[in-house]
Amino acid sequence: MFTGLIEVVGRVAHVAPSVTGRVLRVETALGAELREGDSIAVNGVCLTALDIATTGFSADVSRATLAATTFGAIGAGARVNLERSLRADARIGGHFVSGHVDGTGRIIEWRTDGEGRWLEVDVPAHIAGYLIEKGSIAIDGISLTVASLNGRRVGVQIVPFTLQHTALSDARIGAIVNLEADLLGKYVFKLLAERGLISAAAGAGEHR
Repeated sequence: MFTGLIEVVGRVAHVAPSVTGRVLRVETALGAELREGDSIAVNGVCLTALDIATTGFSADVSRATLAATTFGAIGAGARVNLERSLRADARIGGHFVSGHVDGTGRIIEWRTDGEGRWLEVDVPAHIAGYLIEKGSIAIDGISLTVASLNGRRVGVQIVPFTLQHTALSDARIGAIVNLEADLLGKYVFKLLAERGLISAAAGAGEHR
């Protein structure tokens, strides 16, 4: 479990094919604080840290994860958001993020907004059905508040601190990002759907 509050930005050192998918090597100073087998969110994807050194770690990425996330196209040199798993005795900021990405979206607007930026993402219909204005969404592992919601267009405001301390400073129109809808919202949706209070099709973006 994570919070969506990014600790540091790492860099992909190399990507190599493996029997089960690919192996990702990430350079980060967090390597000095990791232990073999620790969970770590990389751009919002929960991975297991292996081959740990003070300069970074490696992680196996399955074919299913490659297909469902941006990792299918990631390459050496890419900057990535990193967050270690939540400690039970820690303060909880952001929101509950599982690290199980629901799908990917495309950036359709990225512009200056005061001292920060305005980001709009075209999200898949099955994710849009879980979102509400002022609710939470994780974009590349970053906990963000839904500032506007128009069909499949989700807008969020990026404050200067987030811009400076995450890989979002590399964002551009057309880029693909990992998305995870609010975990609590998905549980509420399932409960309401099972009781017939909302249409099961609402998860595909249809509401009644």
